[in-house]
Amino acid sequence: MAAVTSTTPEDAQTIATLRAEEQVDALFACTRKERQISRAGTPYLTLELRDRSGTILGRAFRDADVLAGRFERGELVRVRGRVARFRDELQIEVRSVARAEPDEADPAQFLPSAYRDLDELEGFLEHLAREVYDPALKALLATLLGDSELRAQIRLAPCSPPLPRSAQSGGRAPSGHHAYLGGLLEHTVAVATLASELCILHPKLDRDLLLAATIVHDLGKTREFTYGAEIERSAEGRLLGHVELGLRVLAEHISPALSGERRLALEHCVIVHHGADTASGQRFGSAEALALYRLNALDAQVKGVLEHGAPGLAS
Repeated sequence: MAAVTSTTPEDAQTIATLRAEEQVDALFACTRKERQISRAGTPYLTLELRDRSGTILGRAFRDADVLAGRFERGELVRVRGRVARFRDELQIEVRSVARAEPDEADPAQFLPSAYRDLDELEGFLEHLAREVYDPALKALLATLLGDSELRAQIRLAPCSPPLPRSAQSGGRAPSGHHAYLGGLLEHTVAVATLASELCILHPKLDRDLLLAATIVHDLGKTREFTYGAEIERSAEGRLLGHVELGLRVLAEHISPALSGERRLALEHCVIVHHGADTASGQRFGSAEALALYRLNALDAQVKGVLEHGAPGLAS
C-alpha cells in the first residue's frame, strides 16, 4: 500500500460524531455499493461507508447511475449530503459521491483499529514470552519476536475482516472477532493470559508448551490479509488458510534445537487450535492442545458477541 503525505485533519467529520440534519462533506471508505430499484421503478444507490469510528449507510436517490460510474466498492470516496434518521438509524442522504484523489488520505486511516494501547499489549506479549523457560521454545519465541517485519505484522493484523452491517444485524451469531487493526495482538495476549491462569489451576499442564503455543497459534494471520480501503484476505489467506500459513512461519524460524517430539507437540497445537477433525480420525494429542482449543474459542466467541451482539443477548 503506497504511502501518502497528507493525513486526515483532526477536525474532519467521522461517522461516530454525525448527527441528524447535519451536512456532510467528508471522506469514507466505500465497503458496499449496490444499485437498487425503488417502488416507483427508479434506480437508487445503497452504500456502506466506513471509517475508523464505525459504519453508516448512504443512499443516493438522484442520478444514481451517473454517481455509480464515479467510483468502485473498496475505494475511498468523498461524500456530500445530509444526515437523516430512518427507522431509528442514521443514514446519509447522498447528493454527490466520487472517488477521492490519491493524495487526499491514507486508506489505512479508515480501517477500524483496536481501542487498547498497542505498545502496552506488546509489553504484555514480551512478558508472557519471558515466562517460557524451556530453552528451545524460549529461543523460538525470541527469534519470532526479534523479527522486526513479523513483529510489525503481529501488531497490524486483525483476526478477521470486519463484518458488513448486513451480517452484524442479521440476527445470527457472529463469526468474526477482533475484526480490526491490532486485533491479532490483543487476541494473542488474551489467550496467553488465560493459559497462564489455567496452568495455576492445573499444574500438571506443560506450561511452557501451552504458553508458547498460545503465542504462536495465530501467526498465520500475519499473512492472511491485505490492507487498503478494506481489510481483505490475501491470495495466500484464501487458498491456504492461516493454520497452514502459521506452520510456514514457524518453519522459517525454528532452529534445530527444537526438534523431534517437542516440535511435533507445538505444531500439533497449532494445527488443532480450531478443533480436531474426528471424522478423519484426528484427535487431540495432548491436554495442552485441547486447552489451547478451548481457550482460543472462549476468547474469540466472547469477543465476537461483545463486538456484534448475538440473538437473545441484551446490549
